[in-house]
Amino acid sequence: MLSASWSSDRARWTVRVERADTGERTTLTCSWLFCASGYYRYDQGFTPHFEGRERFRGTIVHPQHWPEDLDHAGKRVVVIGSGATAVTLLPAMAGTAAHVTMLQRTPSYIMPVSKNDVIANALKKCLGQERGHALARRKNIAQQRFVWSFCRRYPKAARRFIRWVNARQLPEGYPVDEHFNPPYDPWDQRLCAAPDGDLFKAVRAGKASVVTDRIATFTEDGVRLESGRELGADVVVTATGLNVQAFGGIRITVDGEEVRPPTPSPTRA
Repeated sequence: MLSASWSSDRARWTVRVERADTGERTTLTCSWLFCASGYYRYDQGFTPHFEGRERFRGTIVHPQHWPEDLDHAGKRVVVIGSGATAVTLLPAMAGTAAHVTMLQRTPSYIMPVSKNDVIANALKKCLGQERGHALARRKNIAQQRFVWSFCRRYPKAARRFIRWVNARQLPEGYPVDEHFNPPYDPWDQRLCAAPDGDLFKAVRAGKASVVTDRIATFTEDGVRLESGRELGADVVVTATGLNVQAFGGIRITVDGEEVRPPTPSPTRA
């Protein structure tokens, strides 16, 4: 979709569209217009300004523009961010990288979640795929609702429980409060899931680590932090979120006047 124009006199939308396969353009009219384009700008990831970035001699990648030929095997990787993308990338890259460091400004709540839903599998086996899937879906909705409600009603108890789970997943004496204890309550922001605890397994195996600090500047060989510590890196992944974009970025006019939606803040991936 290229543009949408509303006419009050005609009480109709005029929509200009372009076919993705042929590039052919056409015009449509309608009384109702639904824009199901999502709320992210998928052709452009959000990357904040990093001092000294141009000096870095390694490779910098944003997950939204991942090059197919990126080879991180045997290399030192720093993943900047602590959202779902960073939590997923760390164990995925740790399998072949020399070491992966997740550099976060603020910790996130991370919970290990089993990849195998025993109850759902049993329901499908006993009741068939259709009925079993329907009941499993209801079970999952109720389960998620319970977790959310518990966290919102009893935030201190939820925080203690999540910390206890994290401590059991991490090596003995690990600084849990420094790297896995956010300053906000559970579900003030979304919780991140680690399938089968893969992130924690990578940390226990020494293949990955978590650092909580702020970036002072990039250097030729990595990232220097405000604490003075320097993280060596061959590859830096900026898992710093996505830009939010209303209506897929199409141009919207009402009676000839262009409508400009407010520019929202970027979101953490």
